[in-house]
Amino acid sequence: MTWLGIDLGDARVGLALSDPELTFAHPIGNIQVHGDSFRAIEDVIYTIEDEDVDHVIVGLPLLLSGEEGKSAKKARRWANNLAKRIGAYMETGETALERVPEIELMDERLTTVSAHRQLRQANIAERGHRPVVDQQSAVVILQAALDKRK
Repeated sequence: MTWLGIDLGDARVGLALSDPELTFAHPIGNIQVHGDSFRAIEDVIYTIEDEDVDHVIVGLPLLLSGEEGKSAKKARRWANNLAKRIGAYMETGETALERVPEIELMDERLTTVSAHRQLRQANIAERGHRPVVDQQSAVVILQAALDKRK
């Protein structure tokens, strides 16, 4: 069993995978989206197929008040589109997937702050954060989901 964590961004979509025992999350990279995170859906589907993902955690960027703003609504639309696209591919036989993985939205407030802190603790210079902060944010989101599961 493997879980995939996703941090949606305007420039990059960060990805993280769990280990098969669902204990630890680790970064697997970013998908460049150049202002439109919906461009990443195809690459995410390939990752789900390649890594035999059972469960997907998508970061839900709530406002600090806990309410859903524009970004959270976009994340909901993105997750729904991912499920629909996988379902459509299954109907046409364009995927080897036998079922749509469970897709869950998880509060991601302050994950970018945590990701930057973790990168500093790993002695990565601030100027080196930009290319990896999205995937590290995906790690934070996924690890929180894995910890919650226990």
